[in-house]
Amino acid sequence: MPLVSSFIAAILPMLFYLIILWRMDKYDREPLVFVLVHFLWGAFGAIIFGITGSLLLGYLTGIIGSTSELSKLIQTIIFAPLSEEIAKGAFLLYTVNSKKFDNITDGLLYGGVIGLGFGMTENFLYFLTYGNTPVNWLYLVVIRSLFSALMHCISTGTLGAFLALAKFSSNFKKITLPLAGLFTAIFIHFMWNTTISFSNTYVFGFLFMIFLILFFIFVFKLSIKNEKKIIERELLEENMLGLIPKEHIKILSSHLRFRKGWIDERIRKLYSRFAIRLAFNKDLFKKAKDLNKSYYSSEIEKNRETVRSLLSDNYFSK
Repeated sequence: MPLVSSFIAAILPMLFYLIILWRMDKYDREPLVFVLVHFLWGAFGAIIFGITGSLLLGYLTGIIGSTSELSKLIQTIIFAPLSEEIAKGAFLLYTVNSKKFDNITDGLLYGGVIGLGFGMTENFLYFLTYGNTPVNWLYLVVIRSLFSALMHCISTGTLGAFLALAKFSSNFKKITLPLAGLFTAIFIHFMWNTTISFSNTYVFGFLFMIFLILFFIFVFKLSIKNEKKIIERELLEENMLGLIPKEHIKILSSHLRFRKGWIDERIRKLYSRFAIRLAFNKDLFKKAKDLNKSYYSSEIEKNRETVRSLLSDNYFSK
């Protein structure tokens, strides 16, 4: 099929998924530029290292050059999941140390968009290589956009969630949780590649992916629900300190904060943003250790001062 059609078919679904993921993070959305950096890593960096790693494993084991079905199968269900999941997840080792990476929601988001970037480039290559007839091309577009690319999203998002759990855990869990996350990501990739490699199991592959997609959404929503609890708990403390009016807590922890009329419109967006950041930084301060505590302590005071300044001008709606 034409180059342009394959490019459009590869990029548009992934950008659509990216926007959905980004908007699902409804309390403290990550900087879109930083999110796109992760997407580009998946699309270019992870693809290069993933393919190189898979070929290297094939070369070292003598599989490269073999035309046997077993050799191709090993390359597909063992080497590809191993090298590609390591390549995709490598960038998250940088991200997890960023102050922008706070919780499971962030892990799911950043890992997910890396997977979407990877899926975009892989889809593009598949569309060009195997879409030799309109029917084959359309089949690949549908299957790879709805299943294969989302497999990459979910597998790396899962690793991101495990890294988020490890960030504020004990030293033992800082090692075991990332390894467990990587193993889970490789297993997801392995299961998908294995089931769709055989005509009598591919239906199980689709069912497996449908379950994973629903489970991924469930975990994402569960993480958002936990963020709501954090906001309510931490802002209740600020109410006791005389900073946040009690009637604002339920508003700030729900979609009601987007409505007009509950506070002066001139400060509504800024007040909501910094009050929520104050709550999250207080929670992170309680989890953090050593030098990170001083950082979050400083952020708490900055956010608290900004909220105090916004409210001090008596902008409340009457």
